[in-house]
Amino acid sequence: MIESTLILLIAYLLGSIAFAILVARAYGLPDPRSHGSGNPGATNMLRTGRKSAAALTLIGDALKGTVAVWFAQWATTRYGLPIYMPYLAALAAFLGHLFPVFFGFKGGKGVATALGVLIALDIRLGGLCILTWLAVFGITRVSSLSALVAAILAPLYGYYLLGHGPETRFLAGILATLSVLVLARHHSNIRKLLSGEEKAFKKR
Repeated sequence: MIESTLILLIAYLLGSIAFAILVARAYGLPDPRSHGSGNPGATNMLRTGRKSAAALTLIGDALKGTVAVWFAQWATTRYGLPIYMPYLAALAAFLGHLFPVFFGFKGGKGVATALGVLIALDIRLGGLCILTWLAVFGITRVSSLSALVAAILAPLYGYYLLGHGPETRFLAGILATLSVLVLARHHSNIRKLLSGEEKAFKKR
């Protein structure tokens, strides 16, 4: 019980590291919560014109989710914990990004962190979601729509990839939860998409 609680706490704290804010401070850029969409994420960092800052934010937000799950997988094997611990750790890291304890519980929309935990849980699943995001973005140049399509398709990918193994129900639950939370965090983007007000990134 103590080990499980500690693992989930560590995963949540890792998720609470807001790389957009830290990278902005390191680059001397405005706080991402004060401009653009107000979202502390890679897409809003890209609006500053600093591609390297956006890339570091994306990598950091994804990697913290991956590390949280990898740590939980190691601890589960090392201490003989229930097989669902890595899935709970994935959710804890994701919730840490949405509600970071270090930044007043006001976090981002969770797309990069969700991709990071999916890569750690099953690299095929994570890879398909990344390819989906890239394909939709390449066609529409709309980041929010790309994230929404990937979130909607993630549970379907999981169903067709993973069959009916003993851990499938845990992954199915996590995929459904992540998808619903990503959709909920994009509620304002959904309204803009429906009204035709959502902005696309211009091709260079």
